[in-house]
Amino acid sequence: MALEVRPGPLFADRTTLRLGGRALAEIVFTRPEEAAGLGDVLAGLGGAPFVLGGGSNVLAGDGELPLVVVSPRIAGEPVILHERPQGKIRVRVGAGVKLQRLVAWLATQGLSGLGGLIGVPGTVGGAVAGNAGSYGDAMGDVLARVLLWSPGTGLAWIGCEGFAAAYRRFAVTGVDGFFVVLAAEIDCEVEEPVAIRGAMVAHLRQKRASQPITAATAGSLFKNPPGEAAWRLLEAAGFRGKRVGGMGFSEKHANFMVNYGGGTCSEAFALIDAAREAVRERSGHELELEVRVAP
Repeated sequence: MALEVRPGPLFADRTTLRLGGRALAEIVFTRPEEAAGLGDVLAGLGGAPFVLGGGSNVLAGDGELPLVVVSPRIAGEPVILHERPQGKIRVRVGAGVKLQRLVAWLATQGLSGLGGLIGVPGTVGGAVAGNAGSYGDAMGDVLARVLLWSPGTGLAWIGCEGFAAAYRRFAVTGVDGFFVVLAAEIDCEVEEPVAIRGAMVAHLRQKRASQPITAATAGSLFKNPPGEAAWRLLEAAGFRGKRVGGMGFSEKHANFMVNYGGGTCSEAFALIDAAREAVRERSGHELELEVRVAP
């Protein structure tokens, strides 16, 4: 199967925040080698490329958007490759695999390192590109190699010496701008499956109690400033439960923005701007968005 060009999707239909207008077109592919043709197809379509996996962690604009959605639907079962020094096990997984599927599969194999990400939505590719993390576990901490495509590198495996992962950040040496994650290799520790599952159950119970995980959200809205928690700053500034139109900050967790129905991007940014200003005036902290904004 070659690259398939489809009509542009509505971001409101494809994102967990249920928000956003229509893209120009969508490019879909299911095998890594097909990404080699992305450059020519993108050039022919015009518009800026925007990689979309599971649709979490995305805040999309209203109306007609000058974007071409790139959808790497590279799935299949994760594969154990071999044992590494210090007893770690290396696993390869496609970028289109749901992150929760990988987390559950690792637990059944007795492999730890990503159990804290239980309940985090999205795909493996998005988790790599955003260095997803929760409860002390982060994708960048276990990432060994990543297969990606960029206009400058083409299709290439990049080892840990070629990328840098920090808090909610992932950067590739020599790649400035657009790239697509196609697959990842991670190194995991061996642990008793019962212990892994027990910790995951505890994490999920805590998330359900403290986060609106069943609501239409994009996940955490702002990054935590150094030494602080964004939710605490927002709550102190009076933004827990604050609404503008159909958009609002959750009553359950002040750093989650919820689409309560019929919300718009302009309403979301009215809230974001007001929250940033209030937190800045009250505490001096500058809140940085964790969600990706399209465009």
